[in-house]
Amino acid sequence: MDWKTIYRERLTTAEDAVKVIQSGDAIIPSHAAAEPKHIINALLARKEVLQSVQIWQGLNVGDAPYAQPEYAGHFIDISFFLGKNNRKCIQSGQGEFLPIHFYAQPRAIRESAIKCDVAMISCTPPDENGYVNMGISCDQTRVIVETAKITIAQVNKKMPRVCGDTLIHVSEIDYFVEYDEDLYEIPLIKSDDPIAEKIGYNISTLIQDGDTLQMGQGTIPNAILKFLMDKKDLGIHTEVFSDNLIPLVEAGVVNGAKKSINNRKIISTFIQGTRALYDYVDNNNMICLKPVNYTNDVAVIASNDNMVAINSALEVDMMGQVVADSIGIKTFSGVGGQLDFLRGAEQSKNGRPIIALPATAKNGSISRIVACLKPGTPVTTTRQDVHYVVTEYGIANLFGKPIRERAKLLTQIAAPQFREELEKEFFDYYKKIGE
Repeated sequence: MDWKTIYRERLTTAEDAVKVIQSGDAIIPSHAAAEPKHIINALLARKEVLQSVQIWQGLNVGDAPYAQPEYAGHFIDISFFLGKNNRKCIQSGQGEFLPIHFYAQPRAIRESAIKCDVAMISCTPPDENGYVNMGISCDQTRVIVETAKITIAQVNKKMPRVCGDTLIHVSEIDYFVEYDEDLYEIPLIKSDDPIAEKIGYNISTLIQDGDTLQMGQGTIPNAILKFLMDKKDLGIHTEVFSDNLIPLVEAGVVNGAKKSINNRKIISTFIQGTRALYDYVDNNNMICLKPVNYTNDVAVIASNDNMVAINSALEVDMMGQVVADSIGIKTFSGVGGQLDFLRGAEQSKNGRPIIALPATAKNGSISRIVACLKPGTPVTTTRQDVHYVVTEYGIANLFGKPIRERAKLLTQIAAPQFREELEKEFFDYYKKIGE
């Protein structure tokens, strides 16, 4: 049977496709901005006949309607990485949070530690050879299609065709729903915050010509890029590719010419940003999406010489412990790939693992550098994994430094109004440990 016949026979409506979903099933949709809105909405319309349907998701950047109170009991949002529209649901106990490294998610799905009855993916129309393109979400799309009992694909002409390991043959998909709609977008993030600019400048002093970079989205990554226009031959090996990198690519600063692997390719596992970004990556041979168990494999990351991994934090204590996914005991975001990249950079030849954060929160009233973490606070990155910590007040290199020296270095990059208090509080605490 030729692929066109297969496709026609499996073509249906969203309303009919979601009828295969039963109470208690576990669904994994395409990740982040690739979540198929039309199919999800058709599923939610069946809420009265469904109970305890699990929706497992990574970073939520969409509407997350299933996280609203009216869907409690019908749908359970289980998240690896919270966003603004499902944070309240998870924190209230209506949903669940799963702490897991981004790298490990495909393995957990393949080994059924994470159940996947139904994969709901977004894709392009098939090409002349019968392959759809998974577009902006590669990360774990392949493994959910291979593992799920049923795969439903929303075929969307607005999905860009992205190069890399992004093809799926129509014979691997059970139902096709043709429906064109705008993808989720992340608005351009401003980079004119003066604190972010100071942090960005400090980090830029650690970046050399020929380095390979990993960074995410946000005011600090954007600010860093402003100070890199005089660099040469930078490469990218990262999780997410976003609008902020385009000016450096167009200027020739990012060309991947010195990369030790995947030379002249930008390696990423998913893409999110504006419609202009999605148009930019469409059939762009420089952009190469790979599954997350490749991009975030510590050994692969470490194979990039001069790897610079830049990750954010909410809080750092004076021993160097990093909190990036919670505020106290309350989950705020997720583990993601922070430790994957920090360890990869640590093992890279001339690599530099960097943690960046503003020195204060709440308009300067709270120090993000703390003497010790509050009881019960989960540690995202352990103290032995931390090298550089950067704030607007400077850079602390903790690598090879004992505890008391670390405390002194971190005090120096804390906000000045908190330094004396932090030093006293820490050394009182440290003295008690020895008693």
